[in-house]
Parts: sequence; structure tokens; C-alpha cells
Amino acid sequence: MSKVFSTSLRCRLPILLFFFQGTLLVLFVLFATYDEHTDAASQPPDADPSANQLYGIFSLFQDIQLMLLVGLGLLLAFMRGYGISAVAYNFLLANFATQWGLVVQGFVHYYHQGKVHLGLYNVLTAEFAAITVVISAGAILGRTSSLQLLLMALCEVPLYVACEWLTMSHFRAVDVGGTITLHVFACYFGLGVSFALYRPGLRRGHPKENPSYLSDLLSLVGTMILWVFWPSFIASLVQEGDAQHRAVLHTWMTLSASALTSFATSSLLEKKGKLTMSHLQNATLAGGVAIGAVADMAITPAGAFALGILSSLACILGFKYVTPFLATKIRFQDQCGIHNLHGLPGLIGAVGGMVAILLIPDENYGLRLYQVFPPRAPPLDNVTTVEVTSAGQELGRTASQQALYQAAGLGSSFVLSLMGGYLTGLVMRLPFLAQPPDELCFDDSLYFKIQGLTETSPIGQASEDLQLPLKENV
Repeated sequence: MSKVFSTSLRCRLPILLFFFQGTLLVLFVLFATYDEHTDAASQPPDADPSANQLYGIFSLFQDIQLMLLVGLGLLLAFMRGYGISAVAYNFLLANFATQWGLVVQGFVHYYHQGKVHLGLYNVLTAEFAAITVVISAGAILGRTSSLQLLLMALCEVPLYVACEWLTMSHFRAVDVGGTITLHVFACYFGLGVSFALYRPGLRRGHPKENPSYLSDLLSLVGTMILWVFWPSFIASLVQEGDAQHRAVLHTWMTLSASALTSFATSSLLEKKGKLTMSHLQNATLAGGVAIGAVADMAITPAGAFALGILSSLACILGFKYVTPFLATKIRFQDQCGIHNLHGLPGLIGAVGGMVAILLIPDENYGLRLYQVFPPRAPPLDNVTTVEVTSAGQELGRTASQQALYQAAGLGSSFVLSLMGGYLTGLVMRLPFLAQPPDELCFDDSLYFKIQGLTETSPIGQASEDLQLPLKENV
């Protein structure tokens, strides 16, 4: 005896989204208010409008919007029959996770006097949570329904906020560009979900997951959009001044090194010297992932350049050797290669940060040492000048101690994300979440009305409410 479940999203998707929106509306009505930069009543009479926080972050906010919605959306559209789904689900997840992140981060970090105080900066940091969700979704793209992806976002965002608090507030690790808290976390959360959703029938691949000329072109355009705006992403949360300047310079250096290394290595690995599109679409960005942990440190342009080369090499070798091994031997089906773009370069960047902390002399930072490393600032009674005080003034760590805390942050991010992703994946296996069967994976027409769909399409011939028999003990 078997139960029959439908892949139709009617009722289930609207109910979920309307309930989510209604819940957030109630929370905003009851708890949300303006922060000090947005509230008109709290502005002094002599306030300078040009000094408002908006003018310092709005351009960076817009750049990150373009990265999240356009760059990532196009990058994911590399499968010939799944481009509409990739772009549309990216748009859906970006808005859903940003709204959810705004609420979760608001209550964790910005709740005081009975209210959550919100401004544009809150939306900016919430978009980092959304980027985390979209990256994780890359591991299971094409093998899940929108209901499953939204459930993943509901589970991942709170864990991301908790892990970020543990790494940045408890361990006081330094990670201005999100290498540890965002890229490593997103990668291994996604792989944990993928492990739980493993499909033996797709172990050798699926004919519809291959790219076409147009899908590869769109994905490469997405790569270049991300490449252009990546310095804004890294610099958005860095302190203004020389630290932000270093972050932008280092990011461009490492991205440029990654680009040339990607072309060279991809050609070298092909017998006839032809370039592989997946290498160019991903490895050219690998340096941007790695640089986040060291972006504002005094690693020198040469150090940033070397990090870009090493990250790109790791990414391409990951596509060549690691991904097939993970898929066939360890049951990690990584659809978009997030382990190669975010996992391996993220680990390299995190380790590079520890090495930089240990090897770069404190004198290279001058009076800016405690701005780059707040936990290393001495206690107040040992501070002799105003310039060297910072938020971490009661810790006074040595370089070796800070490196150990960096390692603790990396380890906690890795373990929590992998275990959290696996548990989330188990929940996502619930049969009423409209998961597609193996034969209908990677196909836009299962969940979208596609113009020009031929009558001979196997999905076009099927009922709009496709019925799938599933065992009762699923």
C-alpha cells in the first residue's frame, strides 16, 4: 500500500508565503521601529544631512543587491533546462532569506527598550544571510522544490546568525569579508543538506543537468558581474579609511590573479588546451572568497596576489578531482560545485588569516593594530594613547592567541554548518514538500509555465498535478 503525493505547488506555496508574510507583518507592527540614523524625531536641530549613514553605505548596498540578484542568479543558470528556475528561485530565496534575516538579526543584535531598531544597515547585513542561503542552495539546485528551499532558508538563517555570533562575538575572530562565517558556513551547510538528500539514481549524473551554449554564456556573464562588484561586498563591513582602502585593493589583486590563473590552469588540464567553462565561471572568483578573512590585514599586494593564485588552483583541481570523488565515494552531490568555489578557497583564506596574524609584525599596522584586531587591544589601564583604544579593550590577546581563536571560529563554523545542514536535509525529505522525482529533475517545466513547451514533452503530457507514489515509511 502506498500513499500518493503531488508535486503541485498550488495551496502549499501560497499558504507558506502568505503565512510567512503575515507573521512578519505582525512582528514589524509590534516590535519594529527606526534606528537613530532613520528616525526623524531623534535628529538634532543642527544635524548635517550629508553625514547620515545612508551616504556611506548606499552605494555598497546597491552593489551587493546587484551581486545577489543578478550576478548570483545568472551564475546559477548554467543548466540548459533549468535557467528560469535558477534565476527565479534565486530571486525568491534572496527576498525570503533577507526578510527572515532582518527579523532574526534584529532580535539578536538590535533589540533594546522593547523594540527592534532598523535602518538600511540592517538590510545590508541581512543580505549577507541571504547570500549564505543562495550559496547553500547551489549544492541541491535542480533536485528540490521551492518548498524545500524555503524550508532550508527558515532553518539556515537562525543557525547562520548563531554561528556568526559564536565566531565573531564569543571567539572574537576577525573575518571582515565573511570567509569563515559566510562562505565556509554556506558551503558545508549545503553539503550537509545534499548528503541527507542523496539520490542514488543521480549518482552518474542526469542528461538535463548539462549546460548549453546560451546557459554557459549567461553564467559567465553572471561571473563577470560578481567579479566587478566583489570589492564592494568585501569592503561593505570594513571600517572606513585605510582599512577599507586595503580591502578593496587586496580584493582586486586577488581576483585578477585568480582570473589569469584560471585561464592558464584550465587550458593546461585539457589535452588540446581548450578552456572549460565551469573553471572560468567559478575559479575566477575563488580569490574573492579567500581574501575575506585577511582583506584589511597588512598582507601586502604580493600576499593578496599569491592568495588569488592558490585559491584558483584549488578551485579548478577541486572540479577536476574532488567533486567526482565526493559524489561517488562520500555521497556529497554538489550540483554547482560550491565546495570548489566556497569551501576550498574559504579554508585557504581562513588558514591564510592565521598565518598572517602570526607572521606580520605588529609594527606594520602602526596605531591601527587594534582597529584591525580589536581583541588584541590592552585593558584600559594599560592604554597610553587614545588612538589605540578599541571595542576589544579588555582582552589584550597576543598574536598566537588570536590565531588560535581564528582556528576555533573556523572549526565551529565547519562543524555547526555540516551538522545543521544534515539535520535540515532530513526534515526536507518530508514527502509533502513536492520534491521532484529523479526523471523530472533539472527541468523548468515541472514547476513553471514555459512558453513554447512542445506537446511531446514528457512533462507537457503529464497532468499539471503530477501524482507520485511514495512508500509509507518515507
